[in-house]
Amino acid sequence: MTNKRKWVFRISIVLNILLFTIVVWGIVKMNFVKEQVLITEVQSNLVELEGLIASQMEDNWSEPNLVTTELGDVLNGIWLGKTTGKQLGTLTYSDQRILEQLYSKLYQYPNDKLYSFVDLTEEDKKNFEELRKTLREVGLGLNISIIASMDSFMKQAEELNEKIRSPLNLH
Repeated sequence: MTNKRKWVFRISIVLNILLFTIVVWGIVKMNFVKEQVLITEVQSNLVELEGLIASQMEDNWSEPNLVTTELGDVLNGIWLGKTTGKQLGTLTYSDQRILEQLYSKLYQYPNDKLYSFVDLTEEDKKNFEELRKTLREVGLGLNISIIASMDSFMKQAEELNEKIRSPLNLH
């Protein structure tokens, strides 16, 4: 090989390594974004929901809309995480199915709509209290150590899916 070809070959190798590094970095960042959305917008909000239900139980449900509003935040977070993961192509079919199922199970509970609060019945309150118990059983609650990883959260979501009755009113 001539000297010129050697330089072209070396530059080509360096550029390919650089391109490979950029692609890998982009994939890592996309996975990070998906995980952060699900961890902060769903897992953290489920922990907060558990705490708000406990607080309302202690206060004899003086402000039930705190619970229904937080549930709305959880539902929005699931939707955002599912949409983001799907758009980035980083959500597995299994994870997508788990999130869709969790959304459906949680959507059964009364939740606030834009500009309107829902009124909770005694049965609704009992259902929320049971949800609180279930959240704690799967490791989502205040004063419980939370592992902020995608795998851990998806296992918790799958357990929630198994434990939440559907429809709620059947015993």
